Amino acid sequence: YSFLKSICFALSSLFPDVVNCMIHPWVSYMPVGVKIFVQFSDVFLTLRPIDCEDPNPLIRALAVRTMGCIRVDKITEYLCEPLRKCLKDEDPYVRKTAAVCVAKLHDINAQMVEDQGFLDSLRDLIADSNPMVVANAVAALSEISESHPNSNLLDLNPQNINKLLTALNECTEWGQTFILDCLSNYNPKDEREAQSICERVTPRLSHANSAVVLSAVKVLMKFLELLPKDSDYYNTLLKKLSPPLVTLLSGEPEVQYVALRNINLIVQKRPEILKQEIKVFFVKYNDPIYVKLEKLDIMIRLASQANIAQVLAELKEYATEVDVDFVRKAVRAIGRCAIKVEVRIMGPSTMWFRRLLWSSGTSSALHIKHNHIPMVCVCSDLQVQLTLLTAIVKLFLKKPSETQELVQQVLSLATQDSDNPDLRDRGYIYWRLLSTDPVTAKEVVLSEKPLISEETDLIEPTLLDELICHIGSLASVYHKPPSAFVEGSHGIHRKHLPVQHSSIDTGESPVSAGPAAAMDQPHVIPSQGDLLGDLLNLDLGPPVNVPQVSSMQMGAVDLLGGGLDSLVGQNFIPSSVPNTFAPSPTPAPPATSSGLNDLFELSTGMAITTGGYVAPKAVWLPAVKAKGLEISGTFSRRQGHMYMDMTFTNKALQHMTDFAIQFNKNSFGVIPTSPLPIHTPLMPNQSIEISLPLNTIGPVMKMDPLNNLQVAVKNSIDVFYFSVLIPLNVFFVEDGKMERQVFLATWKDIPNENELQYQIKDCHLNADTVSGKLQINNIYTIAKRNVEGQDMLYQSLKLTNGIWILAELRIQPGNPNYTLSLKCRAPEVSQYVYQMYDSVLKN
Repeated sequence: YSFLKSICFALSSLFPDVVNCMIHPWVSYMPVGVKIFVQFSDVFLTLRPIDCEDPNPLIRALAVRTMGCIRVDKITEYLCEPLRKCLKDEDPYVRKTAAVCVAKLHDINAQMVEDQGFLDSLRDLIADSNPMVVANAVAALSEISESHPNSNLLDLNPQNINKLLTALNECTEWGQTFILDCLSNYNPKDEREAQSICERVTPRLSHANSAVVLSAVKVLMKFLELLPKDSDYYNTLLKKLSPPLVTLLSGEPEVQYVALRNINLIVQKRPEILKQEIKVFFVKYNDPIYVKLEKLDIMIRLASQANIAQVLAELKEYATEVDVDFVRKAVRAIGRCAIKVEVRIMGPSTMWFRRLLWSSGTSSALHIKHNHIPMVCVCSDLQVQLTLLTAIVKLFLKKPSETQELVQQVLSLATQDSDNPDLRDRGYIYWRLLSTDPVTAKEVVLSEKPLISEETDLIEPTLLDELICHIGSLASVYHKPPSAFVEGSHGIHRKHLPVQHSSIDTGESPVSAGPAAAMDQPHVIPSQGDLLGDLLNLDLGPPVNVPQVSSMQMGAVDLLGGGLDSLVGQNFIPSSVPNTFAPSPTPAPPATSSGLNDLFELSTGMAITTGGYVAPKAVWLPAVKAKGLEISGTFSRRQGHMYMDMTFTNKALQHMTDFAIQFNKNSFGVIPTSPLPIHTPLMPNQSIEISLPLNTIGPVMKMDPLNNLQVAVKNSIDVFYFSVLIPLNVFFVEDGKMERQVFLATWKDIPNENELQYQIKDCHLNADTVSGKLQINNIYTIAKRNVEGQDMLYQSLKLTNGIWILAELRIQPGNPNYTLSLKCRAPEVSQYVYQMYDSVLKN
């Protein structure tokens, strides 16, 4: 043994040269180098197992550590038996070293580690009496689990969590970091367990190591989601989070920057934590530029009505700095503050801002002023020339009679006298636009500006929640998920914040739990206009089977009397439905267009069948109420199927993705047949036309008004709610023509008190034209009579829920006012049928 050691010592200085021979450009050197290396490794592998049985624990630990560093697959089998012994060694130092060696060995040969039972040995080490062994076991299992994202290697349960929390107080700072990261992946069973864990993690906030502090903040930020916001402990915990975050800003600039990037995320999620600490983020004269910019961004996010005066005073000072990038950010911050906080800058501040505006560049001033004030100047700067050209063209489009000579002169200068290709090309574009079609030019040049809102610079909520789960890592510094910058990260498990267990346990909203729940909460929608009923549960999960309900089961009395509680089932949108309910025609694909509103009419659009009445599109959801998303639309019935024709327009400054739609329970059980067909991001200033097929097989609940439909639309920014009125003609089915005998018997059978009369005024059509126009909309004429010079049209129509409506229309030649008599077993429907008669005949 001593002889072998002396050989190793003698050859150790030559070993690097032997390794270099293995990659020597001369091919004859390589076999010699490999042979010597293998022989040397054999000597090493003879010595290391012997060292694993040395009475000195330091030598045993060093032996297993060295064996773990040999990343050669063929010799890993030599490590199994010594490693198994070291995992059960009596010395904790050897056990903690062996735990790390398991992770290294798993990286070389994962299958062998699983077959040899080393993963079970690591799980047993979580219950070890030594805290450092526990920390290393957690670190090894965490690293292994990254390559198995769907496996539960750590097996986190209340018992193991209690063991980890016990070891947390006694292990080293890096061991604490590993354990805290592991705790952040645990989902407590209830509020009490979450509060108990938070109480035991909170002391880590006062640790001297910034990594421990950020890991503790991550755990607390996640578990705050499970605590009720009105509890005293919740508010106490928010106050405890503030001092450690402020303390992180007293370190080196590099540490400050990492802390600020994490604080930026925390402030976006819970600004109340640091709302009283805005002065901490005031810029110091000796701060590096990257720290200054990050502080400025956080300062804007914390700006409120209470501190806006302080913030504006600081920004005024920053705008006089010598650093151009910082000054630009400060000026932009003033605008962001004006959007976020309603404040008026008066007096000296206004004069200062004007001086700042002009001193920051003529181009910037022109960019702001050319929308309203004509300006002419001569400047050699290209950016100023381009801005001035655009300003004069805009002025011409607003006041063409007064500025025609001016715009011709400027366009001549730009296209003939200018040597700059950019200026010349823009001049030619404007010239051709104005000479070809001034109306189109006006829509192009004076197109509507994207909506600027407070949320423009915020991270998308879903991404923000994921980044909160990565506080203290590179993802929180880059503000990108790990999958965006880690190679081969397709298998990384995406993390999400926990949600309240009231929704986790049931998987659905309380109002969808069946008849019993419906009795406890009879008011699904508390008041008209409150859209927070069933719409809050936007389920985007797997498809569900929607039970088929025939129209005969949905009679008039049940529909309007609220007797269909048994039909109320799932309250989410099915991503697909059985083929029985799928419409036979395939809707036209969505046609995207730019913000120019399809000026040249080159897009395919939707193939809408002409004939039936379709109300003009109206703005259902304005952009100012939906953070830049505008939705306009209408309803139509084509080839026996209902459609919701919508235009989605992005007027924000960021793209939108992950669109979904859901309807609340309604009088006719209307639900979407398929998800929203938006498969690509909706870019700023872009519109997309959508034709969403509908069905009437969903949950039923009487609404007021009867044709009211409450809608929730979700995207990557937020969930938005709005309410629309469905024109009743889309519910008129094609088999609504009664036989004459059935019509007469039904008319007599319906009580006379159910007959309602209406006046249709200012209609100049004869009886045949009226009959033809109504028949296109599935209102069928059963018989026509002439009584005392009056044309009497007897008509029938049928709704999708099986309700029949009988009508008598009296038309007096020469009289523009018609008399409409409607009979129905559900008289509440009559007024909406009359509205459709009026709309169809007048359009």
